[in-house]
Amino acid sequence: MNQKFANRILEIYKPGDIVMIHDYHLLLLPSMLRQRVPHMYIAFFLHIPFPSSEFLRCLPRRRDVLGGVLGANLIGFQSYSYSRHFVSCCTRILGFPSDTSGVEAYGVKVTVGVFPIGIDAAAVEKLAFDGEVIDNQVTELRKIYEGKKIIVGRDRLDSVRGVAQKLMAFERFLEMYPEWVDKAVLIQVTSPTSAEEEKEDSGNKIANKVAELVAKINGLYGSLSFSPVQHYPQYLSQEEYLALLRAADIGLITSVRDGMNTTSLEYVVCQRDDHGPLIISEFSGTAGILKDAIHINPWDLSGVAQSINYALTMSEDNKSAMHTSLYHHVTTRNVQTWINSLVKRLLAVLGSHNAAISTPLLDKAALLTRYRAANKRLFMFDYDGTLTPIVTDPAAAIPGERLLRTLKALASDPRNAVWIISGRDQEFLSQHLGQIPELGFSAEHGSFMRHPRARDWENLAETFDMGWQKEVFDCFQKYTERTPGSFIERKRCALTWHYRPSDPVLGAHMARECQKELEKTVGKTWDVEVMTGKANLEVRPTFINKGEIAKRLVASYGQETGQPPEFTLCLGDDFTDEDMFRALNSSALAPDHVFTVTVGASSKMTLAHWHLLEPSDVISSLALLNGGDSDVADLGALAVVEGKIPDQMPGVTIPDEVPGGKL
Repeated sequence: MNQKFANRILEIYKPGDIVMIHDYHLLLLPSMLRQRVPHMYIAFFLHIPFPSSEFLRCLPRRRDVLGGVLGANLIGFQSYSYSRHFVSCCTRILGFPSDTSGVEAYGVKVTVGVFPIGIDAAAVEKLAFDGEVIDNQVTELRKIYEGKKIIVGRDRLDSVRGVAQKLMAFERFLEMYPEWVDKAVLIQVTSPTSAEEEKEDSGNKIANKVAELVAKINGLYGSLSFSPVQHYPQYLSQEEYLALLRAADIGLITSVRDGMNTTSLEYVVCQRDDHGPLIISEFSGTAGILKDAIHINPWDLSGVAQSINYALTMSEDNKSAMHTSLYHHVTTRNVQTWINSLVKRLLAVLGSHNAAISTPLLDKAALLTRYRAANKRLFMFDYDGTLTPIVTDPAAAIPGERLLRTLKALASDPRNAVWIISGRDQEFLSQHLGQIPELGFSAEHGSFMRHPRARDWENLAETFDMGWQKEVFDCFQKYTERTPGSFIERKRCALTWHYRPSDPVLGAHMARECQKELEKTVGKTWDVEVMTGKANLEVRPTFINKGEIAKRLVASYGQETGQPPEFTLCLGDDFTDEDMFRALNSSALAPDHVFTVTVGASSKMTLAHWHLLEPSDVISSLALLNGGDSDVADLGALAVVEGKIPDQMPGVTIPDEVPGGKL
């Protein structure tokens, strides 16, 4: 079904159009459109609750669902709790960085917002008060139930609307407050279920349960002349429905899980003159915007009963004050306000993306031209996140055959000096890359060096006192015990605490606490720095960093050849690599001879002059210099589109501005 929608949209789509997608039936559609048209403007709004990660992770295709929605530029929810669940799921299930404003996915920031939906209050009010038919029906209802307080509920007959809870709470109310027997009536309208819901409840268990409760209550508290529960399992005409809301003394909403509840909003409008109190479940998506209503937990039957009694005995002044606030909100935050805020936010998101200072995509034409013109070339590569993808287990980040083949070809050229400058230790680099003797290595962020074709490592931190390591290890050990899945990596000149295998939210929180503690202790008593990496913390001597290695290589290379490098390519992806970019940017090398490239989104803060999106693009770029990879042989900017999802198709070029496209 989603693919059919995608095909139809693409038949009529024009560049600049805004595509708005609604509800759970089309969760996969945003990514399908993004694959076909990478720069389409897409907003998605979910009208139902979004589950927590504990529930969503039960779905076999949970990653497909999340990835599908993340194809949008803007994702809207009815309440903050639903948006929080979505963001948490993206972090816990997909491993994407996130905050309250959105999710970093596929190289771009997908914005997440809360947009409480409204109703066309003016239209509802006009229908409810501008006709004699409804006036007569209101009069008739009040005549039928003269001397009695009318409590009204209208719900679909499914498991989340809380009809059974409402009936049980009303029974508890009559039990706790017998003075209201024969003086209060619950009129409950239950709309028939859809064919889809009938499949879920083929045995009519919900309907049977409701019928049993109605019969029980009427049997206990009713008489031949009066039944305290009036149940209507049918559709009402619009006139009958609005008349019922006008005649009511209380509106009662007891949903156990709900998105937008229109009945509560329509009830407020229909009580314009009588100011009947509204009792609403705290689990309703509308509860968050109706702050002055009486909020209840539908599972707390006695609490609901007490709230019903409170509403029935409320003074006129209190009822008027409550209704004034609710009425103002419903009539000013209507459906038009909702759609305007959604579109305005989308345009703001698109505008900020276009206006943001971004790092340009690596121009491979300029890269290849400079490379071919140079006789002395210097390469400096980070490893994790640059040459190989970031993985949960650092030990699993071993180089693939294509990477090894590409590095071997590059390093075999006598005009090239190729260095791997990594936070990895000597053992890892020797084991996995040592079979290429032409490579040079710097391990532990510059603590050790091994020159090409050499066997021995040079210890650059040999004279430094490492007495701080025990204190840091003890601190890391404490946080390891508090953070299941985390572990300590002990190097000769540094200690690293990894929390990628842990719960991402817990790990990030513990990392912040650990960093604060270390900066207050060893950070003040020793000449060390606490570095934050990708799901890790590392403590190392302050004089050791990749920038110092970059300076050393540029200087030594110039001394050996009698001239500085004519081509320098430096690639990295995280904070520690910024030291290399800084060193090269401030060096005496000709600016047009130096290519500093960060791996990641163009929007991230960096000192690099260029960017590539992911490690596979790095390998393709290096293979291009070797004369391989015909699939990237064209000389335009590297064919990587931010915001793409895996296996996406080529798309169109994004316009310079957000045009006045159609919605």
